[in-house]
Amino acid sequence: MPTSTVNDILAELAALEDAKARAVNERHGDAHGVNLSKLRGVAKRAGLSTDLARSLWATGDVAGQLVALLIAKPRELSTSEIDGMLRSTHSAKAHDWLVNYIAKKSPLAEELRLGWMDDPDADARAAAWSLTSVRVQKSPGGLDLDALLDRIERQLRDAPSREQWAMNETLAYIGIHHPALRERAVAMGERLQVLADYPVPPNCTSPFAPAWIAEMVRRQG
Repeated sequence: MPTSTVNDILAELAALEDAKARAVNERHGDAHGVNLSKLRGVAKRAGLSTDLARSLWATGDVAGQLVALLIAKPRELSTSEIDGMLRSTHSAKAHDWLVNYIAKKSPLAEELRLGWMDDPDADARAAAWSLTSVRVQKSPGGLDLDALLDRIERQLRDAPSREQWAMNETLAYIGIHHPALRERAVAMGERLQVLADYPVPPNCTSPFAPAWIAEMVRRQG
């Protein structure tokens, strides 16, 4: 892919920069000032291309990396490439998009999950917990759910924030989707009180696991 194509995209993103948006984004761990709807428009015009995505990612530009995650084809990225991408961004949004748009959709998702589960890097472990939540919900066969709850019980309260959030999601999903373990999941959440005071807008579900479980079970009827 010609370098000029990468440069054109970066120039387009630079033209969309807004200083006020950057100030807000930087407070949330994202060093860019591009409106995400407009950024998605840039990605749509660029079209799907994993080679172009690789080149954009290599620039280290956060907005460019976000575009890269939108135009890459997950099945064309190797385990080592996805792992390297996870470790080479300091953007909170890029981390989240990498997990949701690439890792979760990759045919290598389980390999990635297992490789990250005991990683020294808390962000890698957070990604593993996000992938574990998918397994808990959609394909729990082969998972030791009791062992997962044991680990959550030991580690949730003191886990770094991103890992804690993802681990808490797994706790909630176990309670929501596995009735036999629901009572234990709710009791753990009540005891640990993780995210119990998290501010939630009206009509939104709390991330506090007992409240989250109760609401989703209610919706299931």
